[in-house]
Amino acid sequence: MALTVVAAAACLSSCVSSKKIIYFQGSDEKFAQAQQILQMYEMRLKPADQILIKVTCDQPELLEVFNLDVTMGSGTRNGGNLSYGNAGSMGSVYGYTIDNEGFVSLPMLGKVLVKDLTSDEAAKAIEQKIIEKNIIKEPDVTVRLLNARVAVLGAVRSPRVVSLTSERNTVLDVLSQCGDVSDQALRKNVTLYRETNGQRTMYHLDLTQADIFESPAFYVQQNDMIYVQPNKSQNVRSSAFSTFLSTGASILGVVSSIVALVIALSK
Repeated sequence: MALTVVAAAACLSSCVSSKKIIYFQGSDEKFAQAQQILQMYEMRLKPADQILIKVTCDQPELLEVFNLDVTMGSGTRNGGNLSYGNAGSMGSVYGYTIDNEGFVSLPMLGKVLVKDLTSDEAAKAIEQKIIEKNIIKEPDVTVRLLNARVAVLGAVRSPRVVSLTSERNTVLDVLSQCGDVSDQALRKNVTLYRETNGQRTMYHLDLTQADIFESPAFYVQQNDMIYVQPNKSQNVRSSAFSTFLSTGASILGVVSSIVALVIALSK
């Protein structure tokens, strides 16, 4: 009986199965041939996003009409370029905020609908508006999303809000910025929360399976939140009950050895 208890305690305190910690299992079969990327990985503009807008043309004087103070920052001209917002050091850039209806209001242009557009598509929409207003015949517009970030909570080595430096980022990129998941992480149950068109959607991600590459949440979007669940078995092993059980198992082991020695000597 004592040996059975000791064996049970050893099982509880043993290392977790490698199947629970190895990433992308099944990749050999899944990627025996190249897989088409079907998910949308470009971030699309949403209300409350801040964007920096840069207008360029070969006639700098035509940009004077845009060189007006605005609610956030002021137009800054440099040669044949003009950036809406303060285009000084990138740490202090101020951009235009997209309103709740998805419009951005620009000098001389009025409201331009940019909601659900990529940065490139928004730039094309602004270019078209400039041409329609007959302000510049051949403008070159660049739009950049300024405040893209993802919050990461739970069992990661460094929980934090990650600022996205590009518009193509995977959940693995974001977790890497947090030092990867911790030893206590339940890799099979990572949850991503996403807000789209006034609705919040939850996605479950399994880091141990190659199917993660097909998830609609594999590429993150601005304002996503990622939660990594702690491994319950780790919580059990660190609990007072586990400590008691381990101590009890050690005592039983000693007692069993003494009993066996006494029996051997009495024969």
